[in-house]
Amino acid sequence: MNTGTRTISQAELEQQLAYPDKISALWHSRGITPTAYVETYGCQQNEADSEKIRGILLQSGYNMTDSAEGADVVVMNTCAIREHAEQRVWGNLGALTHTKRRHPGQKIFLCGCMAGQSVVTDRLKKSYPHVDGVFSTHHLWQFGEILYRVLTTGKRVYFIEDEPGSIAEGLPQHREHTLKAWVSIMYGCNNFCTYCIVPYVRGRERSRKSEDILSECRDLIANGTKEITLLGQNVNSYGKDLEENIDFSDLLLKIAEIPGEFLIRFMTSHPRDASEKLFDTMASSPKIAKQLHLPFQSGSSRVLKAMNRHYDRETYLQKVLYAKSVMPELVLTSDVIVGFPGETAEEFEETISLIQQVRYDSLFTFIFSPRPGTPAAKMEDLTPKEEKNRRFDRLCNVQNTISEEIHSSYIGKVFRCLVDGTDKELLTARTEGGRLVRFAGDPALIGSFQNILITGSTTWSLSGNLTEKE
Repeated sequence: MNTGTRTISQAELEQQLAYPDKISALWHSRGITPTAYVETYGCQQNEADSEKIRGILLQSGYNMTDSAEGADVVVMNTCAIREHAEQRVWGNLGALTHTKRRHPGQKIFLCGCMAGQSVVTDRLKKSYPHVDGVFSTHHLWQFGEILYRVLTTGKRVYFIEDEPGSIAEGLPQHREHTLKAWVSIMYGCNNFCTYCIVPYVRGRERSRKSEDILSECRDLIANGTKEITLLGQNVNSYGKDLEENIDFSDLLLKIAEIPGEFLIRFMTSHPRDASEKLFDTMASSPKIAKQLHLPFQSGSSRVLKAMNRHYDRETYLQKVLYAKSVMPELVLTSDVIVGFPGETAEEFEETISLIQQVRYDSLFTFIFSPRPGTPAAKMEDLTPKEEKNRRFDRLCNVQNTISEEIHSSYIGKVFRCLVDGTDKELLTARTEGGRLVRFAGDPALIGSFQNILITGSTTWSLSGNLTEKE
């Protein structure tokens, strides 16, 4: 695995940006306005990558469509984190044989984390001849060239070399919504948790320069963005590879100092690098949401060591206690894996007791999914699937009860919320802590911050009324 970092030069970028213009001219000469469809799987980082893919396609003369049927280009931006996500991709990719049969000129591309695995590309070459191009996350910045080659040569193209992780500033980007935006501040991961494929397919940690991030945030805010979510596999390690003396807490404050009415969120935080400085910084600024996604994965110190998480139960709890002490209103969410190889019934109970002690607002829960190429995939796993399912159901029931109790405590309180959309005849909004609220109101309120009195709750959402009170 190549552990280097490569910053794409301005000359290289200009060379790449010439390809969309060539493609656009190609279609124009034929008197055709082509269409493209981009399907995204997985995390917010993939969504952010898809915004760049759409940007390149739009610059190449394509109009975006919401279906693969009849589209001239289909791009599947994939996720390799869990087996279920991969199986969905294989199934949907197979179904594209029918859309291509009905539209023989259709060009199909597969990219994202799955494309970074040799076992996947080997399978594509052998069994999916209708796929025209494959490129890993390291080659996203070259998508214009990849598309141009496929269109002009008619040959299958693979950009999957094990190259250094890249940072390319200045790629075109198309955000479908202006109200909220994702901003990638770094790429890759250095942690090598034994169950995780990410470091192998996205490379080692590499941070964007702070001024590039700040410039992007300034432009977003000037154009009406009210919520910015900073993205990274581990945002807390931001800046460690930069020459400038800056860490993630410093970056948060710099963004918060930009004039305007907006809210900053971020994900994901690795507990190992989550510091008191970070929590103090969050507490100090009204523009930084008092919401923290801090994955614990297991409540057992032995299992955490087997996962290579670099912290134990006690250290994690200490961090949570400090965060809540400086931010009593903190909304805390997390990830947890059930059924990691070797997890005993007693160790599972340690996870349950940690959940009950911390009382998370909500959890993202998963049954262990072995990823080929990771150490955990080779570990002996004797727990029957039925037992894992039982543990999973019990964990969900425990957390759902806690979520319902926390939400019911919101009733009668007023929260400042960002109105962000509609749900049938109601408006939707998010509290600073990211909780969903439904209420009656004028759609003209979308894009504004409003005070909402909470009048009802369920396990997963809240309901309320507009109010002038704070």
